[in-house]
Amino acid sequence: MKKDKSSMSAAGVAGLRAIEAEKPEATRISYDPLAHAFVPGFITFQLSKLMINSGLYERMAPGAVAFIMLRERYIDEVLIKSLHEGLDQVVILGAGFDTRAYRIAGIEKTRVFEVDRPATQEIKLEKLKKVVDPLPGHVTFVPVDFNTQALGDRLLASGYLENGKTLFIWQGVTYFLTPKGVDGTLAFIASHSGPGSTVIFDYMHSETLRDPRVKRAAKMSGEEYVFGIDQGQVEPFLSSRGFRDIRNVTPEDLKQLYLTGPNAGRAVNKGIDIVSARV
Repeated sequence: MKKDKSSMSAAGVAGLRAIEAEKPEATRISYDPLAHAFVPGFITFQLSKLMINSGLYERMAPGAVAFIMLRERYIDEVLIKSLHEGLDQVVILGAGFDTRAYRIAGIEKTRVFEVDRPATQEIKLEKLKKVVDPLPGHVTFVPVDFNTQALGDRLLASGYLENGKTLFIWQGVTYFLTPKGVDGTLAFIASHSGPGSTVIFDYMHSETLRDPRVKRAAKMSGEEYVFGIDQGQVEPFLSSRGFRDIRNVTPEDLKQLYLTGPNAGRAVNKGIDIVSARV
């Protein structure tokens, strides 16, 4: 992966959120009013809108845009519910251009740790200061490489409370990591977070990783999909690593939850689920 590849991926997802945010309230799936600040440029944004509005992107990657928007909506709602139930801190792993720390009401009452690669965080801070000034004191940026550095060391050095009730948001990350990197992160969460702490993340099925079409798409984007969990095996995978109350949500589940009314006909890609679990 190139030095700035993570930020390029983050910018692409932010662009999709920005396009969705421009839709009328009745038709948009999720809403991120800050996403546009992270779009790399006007021309790029307009070209992306053209590809999506013309249906070209949908033909290239059927259901991918809808899944990204549904994932954003679902995790937003899990975060809001968790805040209402009481949290000490939120840890956003591989935060990219995530804006939840600045747009979700009540999150300012917690500590938020945004964990990502230094290059991506530098870009984010530069862009963020244009729309959020001054930067809020409840957010701490923690530079780390999941595959080469210990998450625990970096978090603890940044003020993370290992006995605090924590929500770990791990969105759009696991499939780019090695199995060792995934296990190391889950081991830290299971052994260094307070009672009632939760992790939520999306993951690809191992079967999806073996799909030649997925491999071609990864090659074209310069990414490499590394990690997956066999379909139907996420519960034993997580329970053997110290987690309980495991809830797996499929694209079909998301479709039934949110794709109603004018969005009822939108397709959602398969082969990638969202799971949450308590420590």
